[in-house]
Amino acid sequence: MTPLCFLPLLFGLAAAAPDRPALAVVEKISGHVGFYTASGRRVAEVKLGAHPHEIILSPDRRLLYVTDNGILWMTDPGEGGNTVSIIDVATRRKVGAIDLGKYRRPHGIDIHPQSGRMAVTIENPDGMLLIDPAARRVLRMYDVKGADPHMVVFDKPGQWAYVSNTASGTLAAVELASGSVKVISTGARPQGAALSHDGKILYLTNSDGNSISLIDTAGKEVVGTIATARGPGRIAITPDGKTLVYNLQAGEAVGFADIASRRQTAVVPLGGRPLSLTMSPDGRRAYAGIQDQDRICVLSVPDRKIVQVIRTPKGAGPDPALPLP
Repeated sequence: MTPLCFLPLLFGLAAAAPDRPALAVVEKISGHVGFYTASGRRVAEVKLGAHPHEIILSPDRRLLYVTDNGILWMTDPGEGGNTVSIIDVATRRKVGAIDLGKYRRPHGIDIHPQSGRMAVTIENPDGMLLIDPAARRVLRMYDVKGADPHMVVFDKPGQWAYVSNTASGTLAAVELASGSVKVISTGARPQGAALSHDGKILYLTNSDGNSISLIDTAGKEVVGTIATARGPGRIAITPDGKTLVYNLQAGEAVGFADIASRRQTAVVPLGGRPLSLTMSPDGRRAYAGIQDQDRICVLSVPDRKIVQVIRTPKGAGPDPALPLP
């Protein structure tokens, strides 16, 4: 039986002009960011360095920032890259880069919407950088007290940043002003995280622990766990605050969990290993990049099913697909 993720395009994304990009896709293997319309047509590309990984919009939604890691897999050896590329959304061109100097292999990235400061994890050496993206300079490097820092999320006030130390099985809570770090034990190989809308709970995926840890941001401690199918990696929360949506890499699926009952409620098979999970601002669509199949599966969140497959060029290796304004 043919997996659902191999079906042809079925439905559009959000309503948009025929040539207006609706998604910016990090094509990790080929080293591009590709721009795709709502119908899934690739209309532009920006060439970056080797193996870009994560992408985020600036608070004013005019710029894209992409971490130029330089290494395909985080477990691979190598010096890696040392820049964060800057892409203008309107012109779809690279307009600059933030030079990280001696800090290499940038990966996870977050921007605080009020302060505008940027946090970036680095794998060589292990740590986290605080960056002024307007001035394009590194403000400070933090020791995260763990190995293979992966993803990073600011708290609501922008006073703390949370970094998943994947190889250590810990979460580092970094106080930005003082540099102090509280290390929180989690499940095996923590990866992506999402903050509750009120900022009180951080939901952290444990990819080898097949679970989601609930971290109380006030007490900086684990206060609960949600069991999942195999390999949760990236995670998002629906706008109503009721549902967690996450990719299941080892399980080749996307999972859904009810926050109130702390239970997984649905699993949608994709027919391939998704490395990413992003969500549209209205919470109606989720996007899962299947790197080794050059496909992005688009799911209806309310209906819990695949509604579209976007095909990227052969060898592109799509990872995160970021919805554009």
